[in-house]
Amino acid sequence: MPPFKMKKNTSTTPSIISSLLQSIPKTIISYALFFGFLFFLGYQFFNSKSESSTIEYDTNIIQKQILNVGKLVVTEGHFSEVITYKDKKKYLMDMISFEKKAIVVINAEATVSFDLSKMKYDIDAKNKILTITYIPKEELKISPDIKFYDVEQSTLNEFTGDDYNKINKIVRANLTKKLQNSSLITNSKNRLVSELSKILILTNSMGWKLQYNGNEISTTNELLLKLKP
Repeated sequence: MPPFKMKKNTSTTPSIISSLLQSIPKTIISYALFFGFLFFLGYQFFNSKSESSTIEYDTNIIQKQILNVGKLVVTEGHFSEVITYKDKKKYLMDMISFEKKAIVVINAEATVSFDLSKMKYDIDAKNKILTITYIPKEELKISPDIKFYDVEQSTLNEFTGDDYNKINKIVRANLTKKLQNSSLITNSKNRLVSELSKILILTNSMGWKLQYNGNEISTTNELLLKLKP
């Protein structure tokens, strides 16, 4: 009787997998690849749509907030002063003169305003950057109430409309100078920063950046410094 011999297994793993794949109908493989491709396209579509919707939503919120602060920011103050107005006319080679004078009391209401509806900005939704490109300058408005006391004049040098125009011009120049050196300007800048801070807080909370004059603004103090002349 011949000796028993073990039969070697000559098949390998790749050949087994190949055999299995050959046993699967090609139509099933085609369907699997086709639906896998559709799933990939669907994932990409809905993922990009969601990102686009988020950017659009953020942009709309920022634009709405800018619209909310786009109003007239007004700071009011009261100023008073007293001036003595004199004018002299001379005749006969200055040998004879006629003088007129009056004490002028001025009470004025002054306002400093910022029309934020004129503010300009740019939104970079891709990089999430809001850039303020223009903030309107303050507008000064003075409403003086002028009263005359101790008026002295003569028939050869009476008060006329020209005198009142001169006095009004002098009063406005003096009040404007006082206004520029008063705390009213500083208070108005603080009011302006208070309004713009609403935009700063919103952009920070949404992960956006706020820029002005080419610089990133992170705090209200930085914003106040950038608004200084």
